[in-house]
Amino acid sequence: MRGSQPQLKQKMHAISSISKQLLQQNIRAAKRTLGRTLAPRMAAHLKALTQDFGFSIQAGELQIIDATWYVTHTGLPRLARRKRCRGIHVEAVDSLSDTASSRYVLKATVYPSKNSSGFVGYGDADPSNVSPLVRGAEMRIAETRAVNRALR
Repeated sequence: MRGSQPQLKQKMHAISSISKQLLQQNIRAAKRTLGRTLAPRMAAHLKALTQDFGFSIQAGELQIIDATWYVTHTGLPRLARRKRCRGIHVEAVDSLSDTASSRYVLKATVYPSKNSSGFVGYGDADPSNVSPLVRGAEMRIAETRAVNRALR
């Protein structure tokens, strides 16, 4: 058992080193994005998101909106994969959807472990609540919203 102790320390040091490198990369990317240094509150929040969840700005997992860090849709499924999420099931809620008017409601269930009953999230989209740039993709948008809500 004692032989495994140095190996464990080496692994912990390697993880710590990777986390530090990622934090440095994130701070540089944030400064480039903002064009200035980070406020202490934003830097502390970025440090926590980097160390606790391994989010990367360069990978598109985090972005700044109104001086606050937000996890992107890219970041949520990647986090689920890193945490070994067992699966995500998405289905349409037919009673609330109307394909003729491009109105969709979808239900997503995220299964974090094999025996879990899952976490549920709903997403909706119709022409009135999506950008004109993505009209015609309401079903995909509803799916993204449902999955994001279930993962959060």
